[in-house]
Amino acid sequence: QVQLVESGGGLVEAGASLRLSCAASGRTFSTYNMGWFRQAPGKEREFVAALFASYTYYADSVKGRFTISRNNAATTVYLQMNSLRPEDSAVYFCAAGSGGNVHSTNTYDYWGQGTQVTVSS
Repeated sequence: QVQLVESGGGLVEAGASLRLSCAASGRTFSTYNMGWFRQAPGKEREFVAALFASYTYYADSVKGRFTISRNNAATTVYLQMNSLRPEDSAVYFCAAGSGGNVHSTNTYDYWGQGTQVTVSS
């Protein structure tokens, strides 16, 4: 069982940066693929970024602005978000899974509770 806890969200102005963290309890991420998703009010949860083995994947809307990474101990996954835009406002979730389509929520078995990111214009 993996428990995931996100942190680092907040209210920022457009153009600012935030770094989200996702901490694992119970075990490390070393055997899991990790993803970040987000969900805005009234919208479906959408893929943001994923880290599968040594490969990274990004949604087109965040490519070049967001970076997913993890620490060497494989206990924390990060999402560095730069040049934030109002349309990036959402609840951000991290997730862990064993493989499959990186973009699909069905790929991931464990989810955190989410952290709110609000970007003002």
